[in-house]
Amino acid sequence: MTRTGFPRAALFDLDGTLLDSAPDMLATANRLREMQGMPPMALAQIRPHVSKGSRAMLAAAFPALDTGARDAMVPAFLQTYLQELGRHSVLFDHVEAMLRALEAAGTTWGIVTNKPEYLAREILPQLGWESRCAVLIGGDTLAEKKPHPLPLQVAAGHIGMQVADCVYVGDDERDIQAARAAGMPSIAVLWGYRQDHEDTAKWGADVVLESPIALLDPANWPQPR
Repeated sequence: MTRTGFPRAALFDLDGTLLDSAPDMLATANRLREMQGMPPMALAQIRPHVSKGSRAMLAAAFPALDTGARDAMVPAFLQTYLQELGRHSVLFDHVEAMLRALEAAGTTWGIVTNKPEYLAREILPQLGWESRCAVLIGGDTLAEKKPHPLPLQVAAGHIGMQVADCVYVGDDERDIQAARAAGMPSIAVLWGYRQDHEDTAKWGADVVLESPIALLDPANWPQPR
C-alpha cells in the first residue's frame, strides 16, 4: 500500500534544522575572542558556519590562526559552549507545532546530529523533548558520523523502522549525502546554516523546503521509494 501524508518516522538534524543555535555559538566564539583581546564578531559572520562544526566556527572566529592553533582551541570552545548552551538559542518558527502534528499522526521522531552526543542530550530537557525524542545519535555516538549512512541506519533500527520508512530532514549537504547513502528519503531545508557557494539543488534531496511551516503540510513530505 502506498503511504500518503506524514512518514512512519522522521529523523532530524538539530542545529539549523530544528534549533537556531547560532546565537549560542556566537556567545561562545565572542567569549574566546575576548580572552584573546579581540572585539566581538557579528552573528552574520558565524551563522553560515554553524552546521560545519566547531573547527569551522573557530576558523571564522580566528582567521589569522593556523589550523593547528585552531584545533588546539576545540576543547575550550566545547567547554565554553556547554556554559552557553540553550541560553540564547530558540526553536525555528513552527517547529514545535510540526512535532506535535507528527506525534498526533502517530509518527515517531528522533534526532541524528553531528554535535557531540553529550551536548545534544543537554539541550533536550531545556526543550521538553527528553521523553518525546525516540532516538538521539550524536557525532561521537558511533564510529562514523554524517555523511556516512551509519548514524541514520542505527537510528532507524533503534526505533524499529526500516530506513525506507523514515525521512531525514537537514540543512547541510552532509545530511542529504547520509540519507542518500542509507537509502532514506530526505528533505533539505533552506532556513538553516549555508555558505554562499552551496547549491542545494545539487544535493539530491527528494524535497527542498524554504520555510519550517511547510513541514506542517503532510503533502510536502516525500513518499517511500
